[in-house]
Amino acid sequence: MTATERFALPLLHAGQAHKELSHNEALTLIDAMLHPMVESIGVDVPPDEPFAGQAWGIGPMPTGDWTGAAQTLAIWTGGGWRFVTPVEGMTLWVRDAGISARFVDGGWQMGVVSATALHVAGVQVVGARQAAIAPTSGGAVVDTEARAAIAEILAALRAHGLIHGE
Repeated sequence: MTATERFALPLLHAGQAHKELSHNEALTLIDAMLHPMVESIGVDVPPDEPFAGQAWGIGPMPTGDWTGAAQTLAIWTGGGWRFVTPVEGMTLWVRDAGISARFVDGGWQMGVVSATALHVAGVQVVGARQAAIAPTSGGAVVDTEARAAIAEILAALRAHGLIHGE
């Protein structure tokens, strides 16, 4: 095996000459992927003057120095472009959009947060979707229907933790 399974970091081998090259390459990739941030996702044209450490999510039809690196992450280093293939579940920050993106099923989900509950200051404020509230309909006893609908709305708000219980 010459590289790690998930991020293809180069591995050292006994008797290997110039081990520092493999070690430095691994450190460069770790530096880029430890807390990944890209300038943008879906870019096909490399920037003219990138700064060391800047990264982009390459789109489906890359050109120039990115040709052949579709759907990878491109990181500019002092030694040129490094490309990393995203792995399932990888999460990164997208600077131009100001949101996170997660790599799922071969593509980037932009700004999607998957959770079973949202807690603020230790208190659940949003949970799983509650059952639909039946709309009121005609009838002679409007007050009774309105009270029932309001009671269901209050129960849903309480279930989500958006308001306190009685």
